[in-house]
Amino acid sequence: MLILALETATVVSSVAVATEERLLAEVTAAAKLTHSETLQPHIAMALEMASVRREEVGAVAVSIGPGSFTGLRIGLAAAKAMAYAWQVPLAGVDTLASLAMGCPWPGAKTAALIDAQKGNVYLALYEWKVGLPEMLWPAEVVPLEQAIGRLAALKDPVMMAGDIVQQKLVSWDGLPENLFIAPPATVLPRAASVAALGLHRLAAGQTDNLMGLEPLYIRRSEAEVLWEKRHPEAVS
Repeated sequence: MLILALETATVVSSVAVATEERLLAEVTAAAKLTHSETLQPHIAMALEMASVRREEVGAVAVSIGPGSFTGLRIGLAAAKAMAYAWQVPLAGVDTLASLAMGCPWPGAKTAALIDAQKGNVYLALYEWKVGLPEMLWPAEVVPLEQAIGRLAALKDPVMMAGDIVQQKLVSWDGLPENLFIAPPATVLPRAASVAALGLHRLAAGQTDNLMGLEPLYIRRSEAEVLWEKRHPEAVS
């Protein structure tokens, strides 16, 4: 099956075309342009590079979060539109699991950390087993320093991946000895990993409802919090 995969949960705009056996094409950029500017050109570019026509695409996979609220909405809207127009299955993929998928390190654990704003991170812990990342800690929002402390307490080697790793931890003074930073090629989210997990879900007979699939936010947006502060009478 040919699958088209989208990753827009962070500053990275990534699109991949793949099958179960191979990655045919991937376009990935972490530029200053917005996803609304880059996503559609990247989709067209990936399909052209893979020499794949739209009617050959058998499924669409999309990273559903946690991550940037705006980026997730843009990616999910595009994925839903294509799945509907092309009449193909849709598979949502957890962004943190996708990060772990891109950092296979047998004998060690992988921590996925994504910026959750205001000094916080989305954190989940995985272990590589039988070709897939197995979740050890479910996703939660914690302060960055607390996340580092919890990972250090494991004592086991831990590979860390995610946008906050690149933004903050590369220059972190006194990083615990058991914590390692993923290489530049794998530290940020990639659509190739979304494609791999999407294909795995589809092979297991798991698809998502086109109208019911929603972003995995974990926390509320700043707009929602501000609205509740301004309208306390509406909160029951």
